[in-house]
Amino acid sequence: MESSPAREPEFRPHRVVVLAMDGALPFELGIPHRIFGRPRDAGGRHLYEVVTCSIRPPGPVRTDADFDIMVPNGPETLATADTVIVPASYEFGPVYDEGVLTPELAAALAHIRPGTRLASICTGVYVLAAAGALDGRPATTHWADAERLQRLFPQIKVDADVLYVDDGDVLTSAGVAAGVDLCLHMLRRDHGTAVANAVARRTVVPPHREGGQAQFIQRPVPEPQLATTTAARAWALDRLHEPIQLRDMAEQEAMSVRTFTRRFREEVGVSPGQWLTQQRVERARHLLESSDLSVDQVARDAGFGTAQSMRQHLQQALGVTPTSYRRTFRAGVDATGRTAARI
Repeated sequence: MESSPAREPEFRPHRVVVLAMDGALPFELGIPHRIFGRPRDAGGRHLYEVVTCSIRPPGPVRTDADFDIMVPNGPETLATADTVIVPASYEFGPVYDEGVLTPELAAALAHIRPGTRLASICTGVYVLAAAGALDGRPATTHWADAERLQRLFPQIKVDADVLYVDDGDVLTSAGVAAGVDLCLHMLRRDHGTAVANAVARRTVVPPHREGGQAQFIQRPVPEPQLATTTAARAWALDRLHEPIQLRDMAEQEAMSVRTFTRRFREEVGVSPGQWLTQQRVERARHLLESSDLSVDQVARDAGFGTAQSMRQHLQQALGVTPTSYRRTFRAGVDATGRTAARI
């Protein structure tokens, strides 16, 4: 008797539930919808389902702008989440002032199932902290709030100098645009660089900023008539497969190595060497996902020289080997080498 073919598991998009609370900042509140609301698989199915809920029954939620928003879902929606994201608010009350949950908020968070991925944007970290989700863990928030967060929650390892912190099932970010970086990072972690880069391009934002990049850059916008390191970065990106020395980059801007290094860190937030490594890791990820090149060839094309060197850098940056990374994300590439996910 012939056995019937095994059924494919029923497709279900990853459900992201965004918790809207009074005093919400509309920009931060909308980030998850913008980043997770677009990606689709090869069949046109949304990879994520993004819904917004309140800690009260459906109804209006105040924002810090001159308008309210109508939230159609109550706190029980949190029980359906695969990922819960808590954006910033200016009206957290006892959560922000004393580090304790209100009974209403505690009852809402109790709906979250064990194992659900948790994330916060900016001061949303206070909700996760007050709920005990960050005890003994590293976390970040807006640099202006970091000292207060550490004082209120001494059991948390607060890092004020990074854009976001990925601690596995709990992720936190700094303020405003760092929320975009965090959501793109989660998308990249779930579905690879090709999908995340496509969303970033549609959103017109940088495709990747390392979580360890500094929040506060002394000169984020170059002063008029002041030389920058833009040309050197463009020059290096065209030559990642070649050995690149610091003096080579400095020469592109007609600067001394010392001046170039200082200016580069002021503009980018990391050293030239760290930046080069980040770009090479991104190049390697892209090639592993989108090509059939051998690991040795990917290492050469990305500028690591040897497979061993690339393996060490990917292990340090991603926690996986090149082979494991390719095995995980090649499923999203079709036979022509194009990404199967659609944006």
